[in-house]
Amino acid sequence: LDIQSSGLAKRLVHTQAQSVVLGISGGLDSTLALLVAVRTLDKLGWNREKIIGVTMPGFGTTGRTYHNAMMLMRSLGITIREISIREACELSIQDITYENSQARERTQILMDIANQTGGLVIGTGDLSELALGWATYNGDHMSMYAISTSIPKTLVKYLV
Repeated sequence: LDIQSSGLAKRLVHTQAQSVVLGISGGLDSTLALLVAVRTLDKLGWNREKIIGVTMPGFGTTGRTYHNAMMLMRSLGITIREISIREACELSIQDITYENSQARERTQILMDIANQTGGLVIGTGDLSELALGWATYNGDHMSMYAISTSIPKTLVKYLV
């Protein structure tokens, strides 16, 4: 956690970022990334409201993960945005493109918010996902700073 937060702190200061943007699903990977971001901003003495947590409900979003994401963001005192991706994804052709459209739509939204707020999109993928290729190309494998690329899934659970 110290290594992750020190690396992120250095990147934020070096790039003169004004915000940190994360997609928060309610799962372990985004939870770890958010906890590292909070720890980093606390270390820098920055207001936690500079963290923009974005929940983007879609077709696979369950009530449980949605509520977990909202409770986590509220409890940490970050800025919360909710943007439904359902309508945008319904425009995709109903084939494999449709399956991947949710990840790509979420990434586009996060990148747009980061551009609007002078921020960096923090990737939530872990080593296990990246090593196995378990990410959507031009989707959830893209970020401006990948915080957990050296953390295997088993360690993610332990750290959270």
